[in-house]
Amino acid sequence: MAKSTDMRVVELTPWYRYFRARTPMKFGGVVLEATTYCSVHAVVEDKVGRRGEGWGAIPFAHLWGWPSATVAPRDRELAMQRTAQAACRLVLEHRDHAHPAALFLDVEQDILAASDDICRDMGLSEPQPRLNALIPASAVDAALHDAYGDLLGLSCYDTYGPEFMPDLSRWLGKAFAGKFAADYLRPTYEQRPAVFHLVGGLGPLTPTEVPADAPDDGLPNALTDWVRRDGLFCLKVKWRGNDSQWDVQRTLDVYRLAREAHAPGDPRLYLTGDTNEQCETPQYMVEVLRKLRERGPEVFDALLYIEQPTHRDLWTHPHDFHELSRIKPVVVDESLTDLEVLRRALELGAGGVALKTCKGQSNDLLFVAKATEAGAKLAVQDLSCPSLALLHSVGLAARVHVIMGVEYNSRQYFPRASDHERPLHAPLLDVREGRVSTETLKGPGLGYQMPRMVPPDRVEGAARTIEELGLWDEGDRS
Repeated sequence: MAKSTDMRVVELTPWYRYFRARTPMKFGGVVLEATTYCSVHAVVEDKVGRRGEGWGAIPFAHLWGWPSATVAPRDRELAMQRTAQAACRLVLEHRDHAHPAALFLDVEQDILAASDDICRDMGLSEPQPRLNALIPASAVDAALHDAYGDLLGLSCYDTYGPEFMPDLSRWLGKAFAGKFAADYLRPTYEQRPAVFHLVGGLGPLTPTEVPADAPDDGLPNALTDWVRRDGLFCLKVKWRGNDSQWDVQRTLDVYRLAREAHAPGDPRLYLTGDTNEQCETPQYMVEVLRKLRERGPEVFDALLYIEQPTHRDLWTHPHDFHELSRIKPVVVDESLTDLEVLRRALELGAGGVALKTCKGQSNDLLFVAKATEAGAKLAVQDLSCPSLALLHSVGLAARVHVIMGVEYNSRQYFPRASDHERPLHAPLLDVREGRVSTETLKGPGLGYQMPRMVPPDRVEGAARTIEELGLWDEGDRS
């Protein structure tokens, strides 16, 4: 049913920036050294012509969303740019007034179809995976939610109830009649969410392991120094997934060294583990956990969950996670692109889902409701999101009933990328006692307080296209 508060979109414009990583980030079988960052500006209006504007942003993490051996990185990024442009066009062509979630979900399939057409027109050897196509589309989606909040003068999280949004039965079926996205969210932001620090496969654990060419910029380079400086008590360990001896020893070492560096007398130390799909079967992780429990029972107890260890395609690789989830919850990440995959993952024994803003704010609202009703746990993770994308990610985690905290990798790998947000949002950017503060997430939309910041289109180095950035003049980067 139409509502008087519904909106339509009148402007959508993408902008791009380029960031080189402070240090290489290794995950799975790849190493991330740089990223293209996409911001989208939206202008919306209601039925009487009142307007609001907003922003969405996300890094183009194609190494994660589209790990391809046949499509060059440059072509992957160009396909993502064209997908962002197609998403803007398709949303603008949607002339009906609607809630932003309803509007985006109505055009999502058209965006995915456009992605296929783009790859075909580019002559690429394979289509862009759904997961990767969602990344540029998610910046558009976030901009709609932010602009809608600006239009109404409300946090967008306060527009997910019956006054503004259709009930969830529209997407989740009759079991959700009379239920709304707001029913599954916190009524206010968690004030001080915990931060997960990434212990990458290349990350030095102690100062003696720091290479001579490590950055000398005042930031830590070794895990123990990060723990001491920021009071960290949540760590995400990247595993190899094909070398159980290394994975077990790495976990034991990380825990021991972090415990030694942590505040004396503080019993808190939590771990999660991620192989980025490198395991052939879940049984590999069953064996790793068995060895961990034997060699370090306190380390085993500190482990909160295991990220999806096997191939992301649950239809062609339908591994049974029940045994593993009985030991530690299996949280699906790369697989989670739509509701059908979520249903499949739960059938296979997954015990939780990894929410990411790159999958879309609108989709995340549905995932939260469906997973919560199924008794699955929730985690919020990032793509080393900096700048506005980081504010969005932390805000989502602070509104969701998560297992524990939120990932915040950009402070390790892209710390300067949030310089324009720092004067206003330092409490959210600076980790204290293992936490950040959401006190500056306030006002309409996603809480950026954009009128008090330099907007992304006016930041030095911003460009309307990836080509204008000149990223590839020095040859293809990985």
